Amino acid sequence: MAIGFAEIEEAAVARHGRAALEARLVVPRSAEALRALPEDRYLSAMSQRIFRAGLAHDLVDRKWPAFEEAFAGFEPELCARLADERIEELLADRRLIRNLPKLRAVRANARAILELRAEGGVGPWIAGWPGREIVALWDELARRFQQLGGNSAPHFLRMVGKDTFIPTDSVVRALRHWGVLEGEPKTKPARAAMQAAFLGWSAETGRPLCQLSQILAMSVD
Repeated sequence: MAIGFAEIEEAAVARHGRAALEARLVVPRSAEALRALPEDRYLSAMSQRIFRAGLAHDLVDRKWPAFEEAFAGFEPELCARLADERIEELLADRRLIRNLPKLRAVRANARAILELRAEGGVGPWIAGWPGREIVALWDELARRFQQLGGNSAPHFLRMVGKDTFIPTDSVVRALRHWGVLEGEPKTKPARAAMQAAFLGWSAETGRPLCQLSQILAMSVD
């Protein structure tokens, strides 16, 4: 059984102070807000996360207004119809990050978002996914969308406001420190143990998964 979260939070407070800790905590969007978020904002956030992977986030973020312009505000119906020739033109656009697989992923992911309309839409689909099965949502995002493997799916969910923990290096190190994991959360049993620990801490504290994740990271860093 995972350690009680009070001890973990005490360690984070000892490192950072209560005020600084609380100031850094994010608040997830409500299910209603997630359902109301337009499709283009989901595609934009997804694409921004994909381009951030492996790069300094501030570099990508500075360029993002140019991406919004180049991809017509990430309107899925327009992005889904991008011709190969147009993607080649974007590859030559020096305002953008010129990575062909990631540029192509915008088109593929726009099409996947349009396919989700048959299931009520991407917003309701994400909003309705139960938090107790959040790791399965990561897997489903990686299956349905391009370039959302690894930690990109939970990072994307955090960006749009869906409550989730993220197994960053700091979080994984903390999970090992507090005896939840022995190695990396790569196997199904390890991922299940990680999820169970977070769900238990959420029941114990009433905090959302995202805040538990942040506090856990701050307990060791």
